[in-house]
Amino acid sequence: MKETAERCAARATIAKALAHPARVRMAEALEDGEKSVRQLTALVGSDQSTISRHLSVLKQAGLVATRKEGTLTYYRLRVHDLRHFWKSIDRVLRESHKTP
Repeated sequence: MKETAERCAARATIAKALAHPARVRMAEALEDGEKSVRQLTALVGSDQSTISRHLSVLKQAGLVATRKEGTLTYYRLRVHDLRHFWKSIDRVLRESHKTP
């Protein structure tokens, strides 16, 4: 029982990390390969400090990893099957007629 409660809490942490449109957009962009904070800032359209905070949430949840190259930090997904997750979410949206 304890294992199930811990697993549910861990899953909730990951779900919370993805519970912001900007973080979803960044995760989707990272599916195509690593990106710098600058690239993600341009994609999302927020300031760099906001993007860095969002990336910190994703990193703490274990969804992204970093790589330093000089003064730049590159982010990449640590999971490679988010596309399946998004497809499941899209199916729920279609079936509940909530697709935008």
